[in-house]
Amino acid sequence: MITAFVLIKTDASRIPETAEQISAIQGISEVYSVTGEWDLIAVARVTKHDELADVIADRLSKVASVVHTTTHIAFRAYSQHDLDAAFALGFE
Repeated sequence: MITAFVLIKTDASRIPETAEQISAIQGISEVYSVTGEWDLIAVARVTKHDELADVIADRLSKVASVVHTTTHIAFRAYSQHDLDAAFALGFE
């Protein structure tokens, strides 16, 4: 699984509608409204790198109220929750 984080600037008057449109795109697993320089952060999860182009460049970037995006591809995931669950298997 390939995970990418897409930082999104939108038309500020349409943030909720934009988030809903983006969340409906196949390959987008989550969309968050955030504070700071960016309006939204979307999480894309695909099985092949080529699919990132379809999801981000061909669909997400073409949502009318999306002004600018920057994408960061994850190398590895670290989650204390996942680590705790893995090490707790079989132990009481």
